[in-house]
This record gives sequence, C-alpha cells and structure tokens, in this order.
Amino acid sequence: MDKLESIYAFTQVVREGSFAAAARKMNLGRSTVNKMVIALENELKVQLLHRSTRKVTPTPTGIAFYEKSVQILADLEEAELSVSQLHGEPKGLLRINAPMTFGTMYVAPLVAKFMALHSQVEVQLTLEDRFVDAIAEGYDLLIRIAQPLESASLICQPLFQTKLLLCASPEYLAVRGMPQSPEDLQHHNCLLYGYSSGGVSGNCSVKQGKKLYLLVEIFAPIMGKLWRSPWLRVWGLGYCPSLLSNPI
Repeated sequence: MDKLESIYAFTQVVREGSFAAAARKMNLGRSTVNKMVIALENELKVQLLHRSTRKVTPTPTGIAFYEKSVQILADLEEAELSVSQLHGEPKGLLRINAPMTFGTMYVAPLVAKFMALHSQVEVQLTLEDRFVDAIAEGYDLLIRIAQPLESASLICQPLFQTKLLLCASPEYLAVRGMPQSPEDLQHHNCLLYGYSSGGVSGNCSVKQGKKLYLLVEIFAPIMGKLWRSPWLRVWGLGYCPSLLSNPI
C-alpha cells in the first residue's frame, strides 16, 4: 500500500474525527481507509489512533506524527504546483523598459521573437533614456547600459560588457582634423550619449598605460534615435558605448 496515501488517510481521519467521515471525503470505503491506517501503524510499529465505538482520537505519538505529516503533504503539494508552473505556458503582462537606441536595435527584435513563441504573454516595451525606478513604476525588467547596481530589492544580471569609445566620422575629421592627444579634445565638439550637459570628466589611456583625467565641454548630450542620425557625421566627436558606434 502506498505510504503517502496511507499518511494522507491518517491525516483525514484525525481531521474529520472518524473513519466514516474521512472515507466520504476521500471517496473510499470505510474499511479501505481503516486498512490504510492499520498498515501505516504496522509499518511504523506504533499506535497512532485510539479507537472506540464513538470516536477516534490520536495518541500522543499520533499527534506528533500528524503535525509532521500535514507539513510534509503541504510541502509536496507546493512542490508539485511549482513544477507544473515551470512547465506550463507562460501568460500575463511583462513590462520592460530599455534605452531608446539599444532597445530599438536589440531589444525590440528579441521581444518580437519572444511573443511569437509565447502568444499568451502580453509585452509592454517602453523605450526611453531617463532614470527609471523599476519598483516604483512597476517594471518587471529594466535594461540599462551602466555599472550593475547593488540593491536588496532588485536582481541585477549583467547581459554583456561594452566599452565607451571615442568616435568620429571621416567627414568631421576632414573638416576639423584628427585629434593627436587627449588635450586636443578641448578644441572639438564633444557629443555624449545620455543626458549629461556642461563639463564632463572622462579618462583616456595614454603612453605607459597611464590615465589622464581631462575636463571637456559637452557640446550636446545626444539621446535616443538621435544618436543614429546621419547629420551627426559632421557635428562632432562622439563618446558612446561600442555597441552603438558601428557606421550609420
């Protein structure tokens, strides 16, 4: 006889207070439930129930075993539910926020493929470059090109590594000339991907692997799809993530 079934039968007898009531709940015969509990007692070599013509009550050992059994059965039910959910069809609303340009180039195509595979999932994709509080604004997934955050409320997972590159088009360099040193940047229009304005402190590698911290004036902060606009070819030098720096 299955031990789990016998344990379940025992818990129902204790909970209902009689074999007859437990049998009705389990849609089994009274004698079947009685045999299951007796088999359990024989296997454990202990008496779990006091039986009389009027009522059935657990022994002290039965009480302790009942409390443990209820917890075990609850844990088993929870485990079965978790497994079924893992293998079930995903459904519901998934809210994603990503940077404008990166989202357009990389995230949106992946979302389209995801939705084709999971038709019951509704994806709300918002593309913007501002600071976003994922918890306060109710986003399930927030993608940003930045250093990973340390947060007790968020799970941060790096997707990839990217470098910040100083880029320029041949058209711009033909007019303004090629910078020969970091100091030359002070005489160029400097464009920065993001919202920063005014001066920005950047670092550039120089000889012997040393770093020079140089303050340059940001000619304009560039956000979103504007970074991919062809007219930026002749507007200035661009300081941007490498994944956005391929030719326009």
